[in-house]
Amino acid sequence: MHAPPKGLIYSIYYISLAAIGVPANVMTLVILSRAKCGLSRCVNCYLESMVVTDLLVIFTAVILSRISVTYAPGTFLSLTPVCSISSVLVYVARDSSVWLTVAFTFDRFVAITCQNLKTKYCTGRSAALIIGSVCALSCVKNIPFYFIYQPSYVINGVPWYCNVKWNFYHFPIWKAFNWIDCILTPWLPFIFILLLNILTVRYIVIASRARRRLRTSELQCDPEAESRKKSIILLFAISGSFILLWMTYVANFLYVEITKDKYSAGFNLKDPKFVFREVGNMLQLLSSCTNTCIYAVTQTKFRQQMYDALKYPFKLFFAVIH
Repeated sequence: MHAPPKGLIYSIYYISLAAIGVPANVMTLVILSRAKCGLSRCVNCYLESMVVTDLLVIFTAVILSRISVTYAPGTFLSLTPVCSISSVLVYVARDSSVWLTVAFTFDRFVAITCQNLKTKYCTGRSAALIIGSVCALSCVKNIPFYFIYQPSYVINGVPWYCNVKWNFYHFPIWKAFNWIDCILTPWLPFIFILLLNILTVRYIVIASRARRRLRTSELQCDPEAESRKKSIILLFAISGSFILLWMTYVANFLYVEITKDKYSAGFNLKDPKFVFREVGNMLQLLSSCTNTCIYAVTQTKFRQQMYDALKYPFKLFFAVIH
């Protein structure tokens, strides 16, 4: 709970994040919406929803909460009610993005390990229901954040900027809410994703050994194994990226809670604790830009669709000239 620091490093980083993340996610959403990547309807729904929430993270946490602090101070975005709503939207987008990653991981776990349940659970209808539930619960859960702020100044009866109330750090009910928030994001997602990936790997190893015994020749083509391999690569790439980019943030939270060493406000690159905290925040936000790269690296058809999309403006330009 601190105001984003200002400085050249942060300005360059967050502007670059927005400049790259917004068009990359928009292009990814357009490609996925065309449903020409060879993905099932269920997987496509999850990937589209993750792209949308990543876009919301960039818009709320990067553009509204960080870039605007540097380039638009004193505007209506700095009014206390507006920045309180903006803070709630940041938490909603963050939670939705994280828990949709968990939902996708669980869906792929079911698809790979539970063949009997796969036909009922891994459907477009189930995916849409789960996505809607995750987003709705994220909205409800983060409403209390609107009430933790008070104005930093009141000028001519107009409240400006947001300052966390003293009650938030000292009242038991707010302390409990803060702990619940930390447990729900990112502790439980971390545990669920790690556990599901471990169970998935265990199932794959056992199933591979069994299939190897049944097949007369290891060189014989195995379409099911190839399909499972592609699904596994996509699953591990997305969940592994989430774990790596959130790891610093989680380690920072652990350090603060165990040592009770509260950070001082202000910009100080010479303070290792300050750098550690800010790197964690930066990597956490970077996770909203990585899925496009993951899809491009792991999915051949998506990569081809992306190349076609990038070439289209040039084709259109030459067509107009001729």
